[in-house]
Amino acid sequence: MKKSHSRRSFFGWTTGLLASQVSPARTIDKAQPPSEPDYYDKLGVTKIINAAGTYTVLTASIMPPSVQAAVDRAAKYPVRLLELQCAVGEYLAKRLNCEAAMVTAGASSALTLGTAACIDLINKLPPQAVPMQISNLKNEVIIQKTHRYGYDHGLEICGVRFVEIETLPEYENAFTSHTVMAHFFNAAEGGQISREDWIRIAHKHGVPCFNDAAADVPPISNLWNYTKMGFDLVTFSGGKGIRGPQNAGLLLGRKDLIAAATQTNNPFDDGIGRGMKVAKEQIVGMVAAVDWLLEQSDDEMQADFQRRAVRIAGHLKDIPTLESKVVVPEVANHVPHLLIRYDQQRVRIAPLDVAEKLRTGNPSIELNPSTGKREGSSGLHSDENTIVVGVWMLQPGEDMIVASRLREILSRSVEG
Repeated sequence: MKKSHSRRSFFGWTTGLLASQVSPARTIDKAQPPSEPDYYDKLGVTKIINAAGTYTVLTASIMPPSVQAAVDRAAKYPVRLLELQCAVGEYLAKRLNCEAAMVTAGASSALTLGTAACIDLINKLPPQAVPMQISNLKNEVIIQKTHRYGYDHGLEICGVRFVEIETLPEYENAFTSHTVMAHFFNAAEGGQISREDWIRIAHKHGVPCFNDAAADVPPISNLWNYTKMGFDLVTFSGGKGIRGPQNAGLLLGRKDLIAAATQTNNPFDDGIGRGMKVAKEQIVGMVAAVDWLLEQSDDEMQADFQRRAVRIAGHLKDIPTLESKVVVPEVANHVPHLLIRYDQQRVRIAPLDVAEKLRTGNPSIELNPSTGKREGSSGLHSDENTIVVGVWMLQPGEDMIVASRLREILSRSVEG
């Protein structure tokens, strides 16, 4: 049975967004020269202030200037794709202290390619066998029941059969001659089996283990923590905390598995990854993003995010009954988030209505989708009376725009 864990998209929330009537497009960035039309404005697409986080439905993060420049330069020249992928893999493996690396079409693509690699290697198959021939071969993936989530379809399209377990003895007994992989969801909020035990037992049975850590940077060190721990494969999303292109990701791990994943990937015609194309611009952009991130400091970034949250809270402090606190989720999206609560008998507007007013206002602002809900992002324990402000994707000065709009909406709703 799958559990819903939100990370890259919120399906019901997305539907609500599409149904909303938003204000005309607003220019957040600097004016474009006349020779370079702003296609968001030309197409009538609304630019937003992202007070939510690195969600796919909000086009994730904004690439730093150095990454944008690298993408732009890469677009100017054709290269041989396999040569580029090989050089990038070697470079990233050295920078991230792992045996091998590859750039994928996002973390979901990495899940598919990594799973296909495990199937191919254990079954001694050519890459074109997945998923067409897998039903008659070894195809079982062991997973903790609480680690079933909305993105394990990235594994299922390889034709695997999940074997769900809960306890350590069940895990020990789940390995059979048909087991090809043990899968771990890094940000799961449940599960009785630790990462270390997951690795130890899988390796005792000669089975590779895969860790989906898509949204789990920062801290920066997670980029090598899990491969050093012993996971055979680890994936990260490129467009979240790494601040690379949204349609790119990283697959890191064992050299033989990465090699097998490469053979089933684009541009090879027969593999399951043929349609998971990553353009030269995105491949170079991921390298530039890793280079940029490794020059940053976790402490400095967290302090900056904390200051943003405190500034917003300070601007709202005289709203009657309002209380605020800053929360940092333990694993996924491990950055400060501002949680705001108030007595709706005094401030007569529900958090979901606040979110809608911000969305349809000018500028259009998106709050974290955990706002006004009991089930939201992992690690953000919200409820119907909580506004959640994600501050880490705000651009300079946008924190006070968010603060002013929140103050305006809440002040107008004060009873009496």
